[in-house]
Amino acid sequence: MEMLVQAFPVFLLSMCRITAFFVAVPVFSSRGVPIRFKIGLAFFVSLIAYLLFGLGKSVPTDGTYIIYIVREIMIGLLIGYLAQLFFSIVQTAGSFIDMQIGFGMANVIDPLTGASSPVMGNFKYIFVVLLFLGMNGHHYFIDGIMQSFKWLPLDENAFFAQIANGNITDFIVKSFTEAFTIAFQVSAPLIVALFLTDVALGFLARTAPQFNIFVVGIPLKLIVGLLMLLLVVPGLVYVLQQLFSTLFEALDQLLRMMQGAR
Repeated sequence: MEMLVQAFPVFLLSMCRITAFFVAVPVFSSRGVPIRFKIGLAFFVSLIAYLLFGLGKSVPTDGTYIIYIVREIMIGLLIGYLAQLFFSIVQTAGSFIDMQIGFGMANVIDPLTGASSPVMGNFKYIFVVLLFLGMNGHHYFIDGIMQSFKWLPLDENAFFAQIANGNITDFIVKSFTEAFTIAFQVSAPLIVALFLTDVALGFLARTAPQFNIFVVGIPLKLIVGLLMLLLVVPGLVYVLQQLFSTLFEALDQLLRMMQGAR
């Protein structure tokens, strides 16, 4: 009984970190995953994490225990948010494309999040999720949150010092900038093709004013955009693999930074 009383606070801390991670991380946080499955998965992963990294550890059970809980929740949310940031790249790229192709007003419901999202962004996001699951990326997510207990043990507290120094904030801002840049690079081929289409329509309007550009231009841009998307999709697989590699490197850097290492 005494061992159970000593072990429960440590187990609860690990469950706080992992539950917060599953709330924010892509795939696991989607509405398509049943809540019972999320709770059960969080419980069993927390139990494994405790057996691997929590045995023999002790944490204070006085008022400072609340600070430990807040710390674990923030760690889980930060790791999950960073992963979600890179997944949102494809939706941002889809928004860029929709504004050019003419789908800007035609939003659809994303079945994974339940929110309204651009047509191309929703298509690319589902494509990314399927590719990610096909390469067992969700296993890397679980492995990453488990490895976080090595970098950030439950009984150490260097996390708040790194937040006070501003290192983690600077890293998140840098990651956001990098994600936005990658989103623009992903959508660049279609944007350039549609821009050249606009230029051609402009010349057509000057040389043949009898044509109704609004009637000709909208279906032409739609056809060009879909054809370019058909050509880009095979190369998109390689780009997304590089994106996943960048994501895992960023998660590793975040864990090092939260620990205080460089």
